[in-house]
Amino acid sequence: MMISLCLALALPKVIMAHYMPWYQAKPFHSDWGWHWTMNHFNPDAGTIASQFHPVIGPYDSQDSDVIEYQLLTMKLAGIDGVFIDWYGIDDLWDYPFIHKASQMVFEETKKLGMKFGVVYEDQTLKYLIENKVVKTEDAVADGRRAMRWLETNWFSGKNYLRIDGKPALLVFGPQYYQDGDWSKMLSGIDVSFFTLHHRRANAIGGYDWPLPQGGNEGCEKERLAFLDRTKSWPVYIAGAYPRFIDIYKEAGVHGSWGTVTDDDGKTYRHTLSEALQGSAPVVQIATWNDWGEGTVIEPSKEFGYRDLEATQSLRKQYVEPTFRFTPDDLRLPEKLFRRRKEAKADRETLDRVAALLAQGQCERAQKLLDISIGT
Repeated sequence: MMISLCLALALPKVIMAHYMPWYQAKPFHSDWGWHWTMNHFNPDAGTIASQFHPVIGPYDSQDSDVIEYQLLTMKLAGIDGVFIDWYGIDDLWDYPFIHKASQMVFEETKKLGMKFGVVYEDQTLKYLIENKVVKTEDAVADGRRAMRWLETNWFSGKNYLRIDGKPALLVFGPQYYQDGDWSKMLSGIDVSFFTLHHRRANAIGGYDWPLPQGGNEGCEKERLAFLDRTKSWPVYIAGAYPRFIDIYKEAGVHGSWGTVTDDDGKTYRHTLSEALQGSAPVVQIATWNDWGEGTVIEPSKEFGYRDLEATQSLRKQYVEPTFRFTPDDLRLPEKLFRRRKEAKADRETLDRVAALLAQGQCERAQKLLDISIGT
């Protein structure tokens, strides 16, 4: 236990944001996707499937301008990278859309010098089987194919997140595959495997996630129980969250999962502070942009940049005393995004602005943006 714990502590603290690549929006695409409508709301009429609203408006996850804005904003907030919520490589519903958007995010993280990791949604197998895309007897082979795809295309990337020297793979559950299935699916693939809430077979550790059924008090109790379990694990991934206020009941999808209140930002500051002070080498923020569940730290009309300003402050306090970016810097990617959407925008100049922001040269980027706006 002492050797494993020391190994975990020796790694640099990495802050990752859980990222949903599933939003389809007009005018980038011809229709609004389910995650903005949930078959109930109408973005054309000003309503979306969320209690909250993105500061840039409802967006498309395959819009490269959106991806640039999101990742640059994260970087200036002190977030090192993203855990992509990934649905595999099979063709059902919006899974191909999610996969393409995920590939775009991966490429942009490489460009910006940010980390990338995968949280695999193995619940997809239930729906793939029900819709006759995959046969029950072929489920493990299908999962193995997905793992091989990850190994070939993402795990080998220089910016892919590694823990204990191996690519980190998280599964949201497992919800479908059993322990023996994972042994077959990961055979010969060297990863640091993490399962939800508990350390299951084949896993090096687990990761935390907010459970809103018991409200703020119950969620905090579950968080502490998780931390107690980690004492016997080689390593774990800590979690932080701002709130949980979903839209499912109002949308008629199903009942609400429960509510964790924002408490004027105290929920996020508390959970992130605790996570950054713990022994976990990686902290996952749940989430960057799950608008349906309201767990967003992405800038919103309701909260503005408050949670990202808190991220900056806490990174400087607990992780990187020399962290230099300011709340004013956080607004620059949004300004860049809005300029890109203007009909007469000078793309070449704006590409230079993006490069400067990626290099942390915010003052030069601001000056160039001002010149661009004046032309």
